[in-house]
Amino acid sequence: MNISGIHHIAIIVGDYEKSKFFYTEVLGFKIIRETYRQNRQSYKLDLSVNGVGQLELFSFPDSKERQSYPEAKGLRHLAFAVKDIDAAVNHLKENGVAVQEVRVDELTGQRFCFFNDPSGQPLELYECH
Repeated sequence: MNISGIHHIAIIVGDYEKSKFFYTEVLGFKIIRETYRQNRQSYKLDLSVNGVGQLELFSFPDSKERQSYPEAKGLRHLAFAVKDIDAAVNHLKENGVAVQEVRVDELTGQRFCFFNDPSGQPLELYECH
């Protein structure tokens, strides 16, 4: 096996339109394609993350809430690299997103903070120089 990278990350969202707006207009990800699958009553939105990574947003009519927040087994959070965390935090706040206090990673010395998407998915900004 020769894994060369991560192709995509899939997220099931609650309110599709609200999540679509959040990920495209607030976070600025570009739409690759949007598909409505009638047989599943589900949207699938493929988003480009700076032309490097890809997110897939799914909507399902009967999706369940996270069982335990944030320490359930499985994906804990999704982190996005930013060059200027202060500017990114200000942008989120200007768009009505609640953001936790910026902290310093004790292992790397890098600055980071957490926020949630409209469905409650924990997201992180991680400052990389």
